[in-house]
Amino acid sequence: MNRTSKVKLSEPDLISALRKQEKIAIEALYDMYSPALYGVIHRIIDNEEIAEDVLQDTFVKIWNSFSSYDASKGRLFTWMVNLARNLAIDKVRSKDYRNHTKNHDIDNFVNTIDDKQSSIFNTDAVGIREMVEKLLPDQRSILQLIYFQGYTQAEAAEKLNIPLGTLKTRTRAAILTMRKFFQEP
Repeated sequence: MNRTSKVKLSEPDLISALRKQEKIAIEALYDMYSPALYGVIHRIIDNEEIAEDVLQDTFVKIWNSFSSYDASKGRLFTWMVNLARNLAIDKVRSKDYRNHTKNHDIDNFVNTIDDKQSSIFNTDAVGIREMVEKLLPDQRSILQLIYFQGYTQAEAAEKLNIPLGTLKTRTRAAILTMRKFFQEP
């Protein structure tokens, strides 16, 4: 698909179009959110081709499971980021991904090492990383582990040596604080 104009809809219009499964909804969704979602995925999956596949899987999952989206539980973007993140983590944990990473071509291995050492990721066009830096240190460390490094809540609780319930409470408090950042003028 080679379109020159980008489709943009307001969030309420996009949600309405997605609920009705209108074609413009998937076009707007892709145009508006693919860079941000790709950033989240690529941060977890350090392979462009596989990250692009997971991005496509994310849009298919958004389209097919949109009826499970509940606006009262959070913003559309947050729901989509969680879907993308979960699909990326599932991919990394999958047997075929582990086998793929073990089977590097020797010619490309040097490039892979160099890419890992020299690449800079811009995972958030909306400034999420800067907002996380404004949080309390205990909240910041939790979000960095869970959202930027791909840890599960249980893994993060173990790494930080805190109870899982405490981690969940701090995560919720951090997200509520960040929500306020989006509401500031």
